[in-house]
Amino acid sequence: MRPGPHSARRRPAALAALGVLAALAAAGLLAGCDGGPFGRDRLDAIRERGRLVVLTRNNAHCYYTYRDAPMGFEYDLAAAFAESLGVDLELRLPAWNSLIPSLAEGEGDLIAASLTRTPAREKRVDFCQEYLRIKQRLIRNKSEPKLKSLADLAGREVHVRAGSSYESRLRELAAGGLDVTIVVHDDLPTEELIRRVADGEIELTVADTNVALLNRRYYPDIRVGLDLSAPQSLAWAVPKGEKALRRAVNRFFRTIMQDGTFAELYDRYYASTDVFDYVDLKRYHQRLATRLPDYEAVIREAAAAQGFDWRLIAAIVYQESHFQPRARSHTGVRGLMQLTLDTAQEMGVADRLDPVQSVQGGARYLSYLHGLFEGVEEPDRTLLTLAAYNTGRGHVLDAQGIAARQGLDPDKWVSVAQTLPLLREREYYKNARYGYCRGTEPVRYVERILTYYEILKREAME
Repeated sequence: MRPGPHSARRRPAALAALGVLAALAAAGLLAGCDGGPFGRDRLDAIRERGRLVVLTRNNAHCYYTYRDAPMGFEYDLAAAFAESLGVDLELRLPAWNSLIPSLAEGEGDLIAASLTRTPAREKRVDFCQEYLRIKQRLIRNKSEPKLKSLADLAGREVHVRAGSSYESRLRELAAGGLDVTIVVHDDLPTEELIRRVADGEIELTVADTNVALLNRRYYPDIRVGLDLSAPQSLAWAVPKGEKALRRAVNRFFRTIMQDGTFAELYDRYYASTDVFDYVDLKRYHQRLATRLPDYEAVIREAAAAQGFDWRLIAAIVYQESHFQPRARSHTGVRGLMQLTLDTAQEMGVADRLDPVQSVQGGARYLSYLHGLFEGVEEPDRTLLTLAAYNTGRGHVLDAQGIAARQGLDPDKWVSVAQTLPLLREREYYKNARYGYCRGTEPVRYVERILTYYEILKREAME
């Protein structure tokens, strides 16, 4: 995918009123009545210095870099919040047990790290409004017996990160009489504990719902099992007494939840995590080891020639043919990239069964489609391109038209993913220029490619 420009320190266009606010703050006319040192609230300080300092974690669900670009669900949220304030974003990455102490010591303005709201933590920080509702879930290897109730934990060993809400919950259960052995690991990421479960190195661990489902695609041999807790809230945290900053965060979340921004960011990282096809994912991981090496060089070369990430092209090749160069569909498309005869001729492909010609031709065609969506911002431009590769640009244009008529943004994949399936219904396709379309198929096609792509990205980061 062609990522747009990112930076761990962002400086959006300054708000027109920012200079006035800074002048008033310097004159003491905006001195805080909301708390903070010396009568000034932290929100004023953030605006005056022009920088929001966020404490977070370096992992797959908070913040990471890929191809030198920062990304991650918490990162994107924090970047959007900084932009709403008209300031830069700076990230700091303390150890897990140092997140709250670092905030209290003034090393950051807020914590954005998938932090669970708990009574113990509420004594030390002020939580903002909930943005995700999760449960703690037990994670086991598929070969381990299924746990039907908490009583089945008796005599079992559960590994968790020290200082986590998972440890707190397990100690509550132990204090209530459950005979469970709790093994704590100092600042070991939950993802690493999940890997150890998948590889059979440990018996059990615990993860929040979003983390568990996200990692299931990377480690298909795990099973997301029994609820360990009642529903809990994930929320950002600010220092005690910083009411103005807390109100600003709450306004920000209300706004992005109403205008669709939150849903778009959530789908960027968690789309289809609730859909789990063990056989497909297990086969994919196997074929990354057994078949991809035969074609990786040509995929890399073709992707580089067209300016794409080679892992995206590899994900497309797998979705199209499972890395089988002689693959053939009932519709007549053939080869690694499943090109139609017309498309092959247009892209200069003489032999669709030749792996080199197929991958190069498919990458050229993808680049051609990508160019037709000029003006659409990434990642939506690439997602619309993938849908067009599957079902044809015409049907995507029809879906964009329906989206516009329904008051949705036609340049957003989240909108088109809603309207493409409508082209199965006569009410919609009878007035569409390109007619009937099995619109659920391109949506699922894009979702699968994104899943395969994320797995390859994860392997690259590891």
